[in-house]
Amino acid sequence: MQSRLYATLINKKSLLDEPSKYAADDIEAKIIKSDETELTYRTTEPPREVHVKMLQENIDTLEKVFNYVAKTHSTKRCLGTRQILSEEDEMQPNGRVFKKYNMGDYKWKNFIEAERMAASFGRGLRELGQAPRENIVIFAETRAEWLIAAHGCFKQAMSIVTVYATLGDDGVAHCISETEVTTVITSHDLLPKFKTLLDKCPKVNTIIYMEDQLHKTETTGFKEGVKILPFAQVVKIGNDSKFENVPPKAEDTAIIMYTSGSTGTPKGVLLSHKNCIATMKGFCDMVTIYPEDVLIGFLPLAHVFELVAESVCLMTGISIGYSTPLTLIDTSSKIKRGCKGDASVLKPTCMTSVPLILDRISKGINDKVNSGSPFRKALFKFLYQYKVKWVQRGYRTPLIDKLVFEKVAKLMGGKVRIIMSGGAPLSADTHEQIKTCLCVDLIQGYGLTETTSGATVMDARDMTYGRTGGPLTVCDIRLVNWEEGNYRVTNKPYPQGEVVIGGDCVSQGYYKLPAKTNEDFFEEDGRRWFKTGDIGEVHSDGVLKIIDRKKDLVKLQAGEYVSLGKVESELKTCGIIENICVYGDPTKQFTVALVVPNQKHLEELAERNGLKNKTFEELCSSPIMEKAILKEISEHARKCKLQKYEVPAAITLCKEVWSPDMGLVTAAFKLKRKDIQDKYQHDINRMYAS
Repeated sequence: MQSRLYATLINKKSLLDEPSKYAADDIEAKIIKSDETELTYRTTEPPREVHVKMLQENIDTLEKVFNYVAKTHSTKRCLGTRQILSEEDEMQPNGRVFKKYNMGDYKWKNFIEAERMAASFGRGLRELGQAPRENIVIFAETRAEWLIAAHGCFKQAMSIVTVYATLGDDGVAHCISETEVTTVITSHDLLPKFKTLLDKCPKVNTIIYMEDQLHKTETTGFKEGVKILPFAQVVKIGNDSKFENVPPKAEDTAIIMYTSGSTGTPKGVLLSHKNCIATMKGFCDMVTIYPEDVLIGFLPLAHVFELVAESVCLMTGISIGYSTPLTLIDTSSKIKRGCKGDASVLKPTCMTSVPLILDRISKGINDKVNSGSPFRKALFKFLYQYKVKWVQRGYRTPLIDKLVFEKVAKLMGGKVRIIMSGGAPLSADTHEQIKTCLCVDLIQGYGLTETTSGATVMDARDMTYGRTGGPLTVCDIRLVNWEEGNYRVTNKPYPQGEVVIGGDCVSQGYYKLPAKTNEDFFEEDGRRWFKTGDIGEVHSDGVLKIIDRKKDLVKLQAGEYVSLGKVESELKTCGIIENICVYGDPTKQFTVALVVPNQKHLEELAERNGLKNKTFEELCSSPIMEKAILKEISEHARKCKLQKYEVPAAITLCKEVWSPDMGLVTAAFKLKRKDIQDKYQHDINRMYAS
């Protein structure tokens, strides 16, 4: 459904503006096929202007997208990079010295400059021996050169293989070896990894690195016979090249996108140009975009959600300014005292995010509020609840926003109007708090790498939380009975079942995995369909809510089903919890949990329990703290309305923060349950024995 700007009409009595036009009885999807085992839904929305324009101009590949926008938006700002002026030592209050950046302004390439640079890079690759329709790996952090390199490859009909920058060495070697690439595009920071990686990737003979702004890149000590070149040199080679562009076809593979590997070895998902264009059309139909919008790009471009979002920005002429988690806001760890973070300088209007980041922002707001006086806390709580009440009725609260919440919104530059969240389910509490405190439309979408991130997107005017919206204009959503979990389309009040997605956004399958492809994908009536493994319910207005995941469902001894993912999502909003993995043994009557505590909250709780001057490790080993945190979790679970059998009856406090390097979470920070279980099996046994 269309998201709209509201014409502010101040009501003197309540100082609120007019209600939105979203009505509870608006229908976002209708049933087009039904029987007792399945229901298929299709959007009621028509294609919008950008979608229609793409059809009229026959834009069916990512290569055509860049050609079109270079002509249409020519000298408009396209890709921006923040200048790092110097790196300086800064003394901290505790006496330690950290290196911090002294940052300048953003430096911009316009659409013509970016397109020409991409074309030169593509020709440079040809000069170096890379042939059209061959695979090429991009293993780098999100930055302007990443997108330029990708489009350089598209101009020569090369398939890019995307690899998360945080993936472990074995995962990276697997992706490079399986796709049989000879050329890898990486960055200054990641290049040293190849001193050991090249032995596992014998076919690689060329490495191109994106340069660092301050430091010279060390290119000695690598395997003999491997060419190592800077990005700028490849562009320079391409400037003088006579190679012509080789435009890809819509059905050609644009990207082999490796999943983060939450259930084992990362799988390469084959995404064609047609798949990418389909999701772009769907996103453009759901999100209103304005010519003056600016996106701040900091999520991994190796994640399909960020790549498609930035492609939509290109198509619609939106400027993209790049950032990193280390420099994003004024208080980020690499920003020198007195220097502004990227968001304060760029002042973006749009951003993409994932629940993990939004949960952290939410906890940061809570910490700030709780550190104030009792009066300030009570005032904030009153104003927060007042705003929530009126927003639920379809009004806005401009006076309260100006006095209180716009100060919080300045955290991200003060101009953000829309945040798009994807990658994992967003808890209702975090959704409400971010939307309320940052004065933004927070739109949640649902999709998978296998569906090029496309499936459903919320209407910006939908005042409910925890739902993922109606189907995109480019795909249908189907619910299919899952008898084992008692999820059926005949369930009341809403039909439930496994979510199956069909349409042009659905991938051709997994790279070199025909059996797995045949298991998860199928053709029906000329459409490609994907079985997601997620369990959803569709409400009477045609909006999807994800309620479970087949692999996360555990049946306890007494017959109750527990959705581990749902419980974790709710408990992660508890301030004391940095991360959590809930475990359920089918032969037992209760669940247990492994908890990574938040250090600051842990120390505060320890003081309240009479434990002072203890290290983080000592507190994690303390039975007193285990008991105190279990009490906090129980109270939080009650607020979240979790059932008694869903709440962990015992916990273990983990001394290590789970990171992708440890192999316990994926590069997208999703839990690797089997690996966590293997590592902590002794603790799980102890919890059940107690």
